[in-house]
Amino acid sequence: MKKTPLLNAALSHAIARMGHGDLLVIGDAGLPIPPGVRCIDLAVTRGVPAFGDVLRAVLGELQVERAVVAAELARHPAGLRAQIAALLPDIGIEDLPHAQLKVLTQQAAAIVRTGEFTPYANIVLIAGVTF
Repeated sequence: MKKTPLLNAALSHAIARMGHGDLLVIGDAGLPIPPGVRCIDLAVTRGVPAFGDVLRAVLGELQVERAVVAAELARHPAGLRAQIAALLPDIGIEDLPHAQLKVLTQQAAAIVRTGEFTPYANIVLIAGVTF
């Protein structure tokens, strides 16, 4: 049995296949999935699983070099932007207009769909290297 917290086989497999510079997106329930991009759909119901729970699990396995979030997230009262920054204290987080972030998702190795209903609760994680 795996020692890391991430149990979802499809998500663990997607991370294992990633190389330096590859993109993994964790998205809210409404983020559109571009044609041809693999969707790992974890959504069960509104809020389950939550964006933050999925992000924490992914960060246990994925070496992240940079991250991109929607600039609109900073103006949202839920405080999710601050939570993301706390989970990635040593990582540069770029703010990009939401429309441009959606274009960036077209390059993703996979998009992980959560049950999150908070607007703009999406993040693009850029894989780093462990050496």
